[in-house]
Amino acid sequence: MNLEKVVFGFFIVLALSLNYGFFIGDVDNPAHHHPYELYAAIIVNLIATVLKFGDRTQIGAVHLATSLVADLHLIAAAILYASVSDTPDEVIMINHVVSLSGGALLANIVSVVLLIAETISLRR
Repeated sequence: MNLEKVVFGFFIVLALSLNYGFFIGDVDNPAHHHPYELYAAIIVNLIATVLKFGDRTQIGAVHLATSLVADLHLIAAAILYASVSDTPDEVIMINHVVSLSGGALLANIVSVVLLIAETISLRR
């Protein structure tokens, strides 16, 4: 078993699951979307991005692209969430934060699908 591939797969799937955990819930209820879960998703996505830099294949480039898209969405969501947190606008703006998180979730799903496709296509 290759430890590097285990760590790589772990962080990709963890990024997806943390992002999903933040995304799920009523889109307009700030109580369903904890900021620490968003920040954890950002940190894990950034770690996954760094792990994808070493791959020089075409699928590696697509992996990196999906990770960069997820990072961009999550960082934008965190900036927006931090600017409206504990203000009356939080209830209004939370749907935008969750929508940005949804874009990152879609990018993470693509990344996991690529990982599964790559794993299935490997020959022994």
